[in-house]
Amino acid sequence: MPPLERRQRRAAWLFLTPALGLIGIFFFLPIVIGFVLSLTDFDIYAIGSLDTVRFVGPANYTNTLGSGEFWNALRNTAYFVFLGAPLSVLVSLAGAILVSGRLARFKEVFRTLYFAPVITTLVAVAVVWRSLYHPRYGVINFALEKFGVPAIDWLGDPVWAMPAIVLMAVWKTFGYNMLIFVAGLISIPEELYEAAEIDGASAWQRVLHVTLPSLAPTFLFVSLITMIGYFQVFAEPYIMTQGGPVRSTVTLMLLMYEEGFRWWRMGNAAAIAFLLFVITLIGTLIQLRLRKTEAA
Repeated sequence: MPPLERRQRRAAWLFLTPALGLIGIFFFLPIVIGFVLSLTDFDIYAIGSLDTVRFVGPANYTNTLGSGEFWNALRNTAYFVFLGAPLSVLVSLAGAILVSGRLARFKEVFRTLYFAPVITTLVAVAVVWRSLYHPRYGVINFALEKFGVPAIDWLGDPVWAMPAIVLMAVWKTFGYNMLIFVAGLISIPEELYEAAEIDGASAWQRVLHVTLPSLAPTFLFVSLITMIGYFQVFAEPYIMTQGGPVRSTVTLMLLMYEEGFRWWRMGNAAAIAFLLFVITLIGTLIQLRLRKTEAA
């Protein structure tokens, strides 16, 4: 290797070292520590004295995978991922197209209004939505009764609790994804739309054949971060229902929290966290693989 190229490589690694060090400390190191913790019986007593910690091997994993509570939480988490994530992406895309259209007025105002739920504290959002979902005095049931639909106990019925929380989560988060889509829409050359319009393409055809293909990289990014976010959903079911009714809204993150900070079984909580990490990683790799297949 020539001396000049060697010096350039050395300088590049020197500049990369601080960033790589931070990634290692705040990303890879916690993963390793969490995995080691999941192989022990670390509990509340170990906080006072590490001498009480025992190595139990894969016992935490076998206990977790053999627990019906884990599979119930996994099923609920999958519900959020497969219903909430696509719905959030589609609503965000529709909102971005609406506020970025050539005929749209007050674009900045609507973008700000749509983004407002993202920066609103979840506790305040939960208070508002709990009042909307109130079985007797809620606005939603009031509107349904006008159409002859009987009142629904949104947060007290196991059938409706999950859809109710998903709807709130979509409303809370779609503004962030919408801004990402807006940035992608702005980057699409106007000449493509003009050429399609000259060729006689309708508004829907321009969206289908110009907008969506041009947004493919943005769509992949938004889909990935949304899927990962819904795998990690915790605050919404915790604040709205505390996992009820009858454990119908317990997610893997909520189960991990209960194991670690309610029952102080840190080893079990770490095992759930590592399993969630593996599941999320598999889901991400599948999405990337599907994207490569479509691109090919």
